[in-house]
Amino acid sequence: MSKSIKKIINDPVHGFIDIPNNLTAELVEHRYFQRLRDVKQLGLTYLVYPGAVHTRFQHTLGAMHLMKQAIDSLRSKGHNITIEEEEGTMCAILLHDIGHGPFSHALEFNIAEGVSHEDLSLLMMHQLNHELGGKLSLAIQIFKDEYPKHFLHQLISSQLDVDRLDYLRRDSFFTGVVEGAIGLDRIIKMLEVVNDELVVEGKGIYSIEKFLIARRLMYWQVYLHKTVIAAEQLLIQAFKRAKECITQDIPLYITPTLRFFLDPKNADKVNLDNADELISYFVQLDDSDISVCLKEWERSDDFILKNLCRMLNSRTLLKIELSKLPFSPDIVTQKQQDLISRINLIDAKTSEYFVLTHEVSNKAYSPNSQTIKILDKNGNLEGIEIASDVLNSSAFGGETIKYFLCYPKTNYEFKF
Repeated sequence: MSKSIKKIINDPVHGFIDIPNNLTAELVEHRYFQRLRDVKQLGLTYLVYPGAVHTRFQHTLGAMHLMKQAIDSLRSKGHNITIEEEEGTMCAILLHDIGHGPFSHALEFNIAEGVSHEDLSLLMMHQLNHELGGKLSLAIQIFKDEYPKHFLHQLISSQLDVDRLDYLRRDSFFTGVVEGAIGLDRIIKMLEVVNDELVVEGKGIYSIEKFLIARRLMYWQVYLHKTVIAAEQLLIQAFKRAKECITQDIPLYITPTLRFFLDPKNADKVNLDNADELISYFVQLDDSDISVCLKEWERSDDFILKNLCRMLNSRTLLKIELSKLPFSPDIVTQKQQDLISRINLIDAKTSEYFVLTHEVSNKAYSPNSQTIKILDKNGNLEGIEIASDVLNSSAFGGETIKYFLCYPKTNYEFKF
């Protein structure tokens, strides 16, 4: 019998985090997991909030820490969670983000087209399970919600899971946006299980209200901050143009790892049926590949790519306008015409890379999905949207959409 390994990590948000057993320690030390040290949790958000340079590595360790607290809290209320189930659940939360690529959501479908980070996470979990001789089989069952104890999956993925609890507190801490601060300890202490469903004791309703309000505010102040949107649009357009340059055989520096994903010749290889090769390249990819390429592409001979990257690298970002209604095609066309008139070498097709309109949405809580249920003192369950006096408005029960229009600032000097 191997000696039990227990490690302690000092986390700026939660304090000391225990790596409680050999299997979790082995996963943390694995190169798949170590890659997350070089993947920023919030992508380009550091261009607005300079402290937002924390990583997926930190977040997943924090989520594992909160999972341990949640399991201990439920056990203290008489719920039977075996040592094996605890280990499986903690491994599942530890690996839930392992499939995130560089700059996270901003480039999710611009690198591995048609393949989500959830797909990649599960694919990598299966590979790790094979490598570890089946030790992750229970973790995969729980992750996929195929294990009889449904509430264990809810702790990993639901409208009130430890993933959200950690990233709200962590993102609030590193951005300095105090509106994201939530009462973690009280929320975890108020968790309960009724009929194999994760619910919240009535005494915790105010903490849940605060959690949902904080999530909504963090979306508008941080995740969907208009400057972050403008930066992400530049990044997306740069990748779109880089792919076109590769297709047209325009000389372009690119790391071998990233080329595998961007070269159209490999399109049939970037899919889940080509798991071994896909993962072998993906696990070598992190934010540094993108950063290096963006610097090199600024020296490209391609006018479009050069200026997109120059704007991003120098933080001379696109000007952005937000609206509750879609921008009319006439307004978009006028912005494109203004740009064409200003720079004679720009034509209508080129202007579409620099004048962009789309939408973003904020859905803090969805009562039509797996609801957060409140357990009152009489043992009755009600959805938070009914039990709460604060959250019964359409703002919290629906999706808020904002439309944006991006275009170059008048003082930006295009480089030819």
